[in-house]
Amino acid sequence: MTITITAFERSPDRGRGLARDMRVRWALEEAGQHYEVRLVSFEALKQPAHLALQPFGQIPTFEEGDLTLFESGAIVLHIAERHGGLLPRDANGRARAIAWMFAALNTVEPPIFDHSLARILERDEPWYEHRLQSLEKSIRKRLDSLSRHLGDADWLDGAFSAGDLLMVSVLLRLKSAKIFDDYPSLAAYVARGEARPAYQRAFAAQLAVFQAASAG
Repeated sequence: MTITITAFERSPDRGRGLARDMRVRWALEEAGQHYEVRLVSFEALKQPAHLALQPFGQIPTFEEGDLTLFESGAIVLHIAERHGGLLPRDANGRARAIAWMFAALNTVEPPIFDHSLARILERDEPWYEHRLQSLEKSIRKRLDSLSRHLGDADWLDGAFSAGDLLMVSVLLRLKSAKIFDDYPSLAAYVARGEARPAYQRAFAAQLAVFQAASAG
């Protein structure tokens, strides 16, 4: 059965690998699974056909046979459980890797994502500076804890896992923010993720979509 995912027809991240279909592409590349991509316009996101797959009108979605999934974390978990290479074989290691998946999306990502949105959407608001300072404080709290846990290890818990895949994906949003300069071990951690061949294949595929849309 062919796997089909959805992605932005014209990604607002301008080919930087930050749109959430990138996480799914990366997981599929790590798992060695062929997939197809159906590009979706912003208008199509609001239409019944897409809302039947993703009730909140977002991307990505995942379709394989009679299975349809939404939410990037749920899709990555499904891929990791279905195929080898993204979760440890032993039960305890597997549970810890899944815990790091949840930590990436529920604990680390929210202030980082809000920070990136505030820099775009709230720059002209009177509360902008206060809002940014508050978010940066929350981000630093999370990064302090994450950096302390990582130490000088390559990955969060032994070998690379889906937990690292999602954590690196989340941290990538900070590459353009000065705050990341204070965490060289995390910057190196992200660089290791980006250096993985599966990541590079996924990034090239997503970038090609943006370049084709721009050329058109």
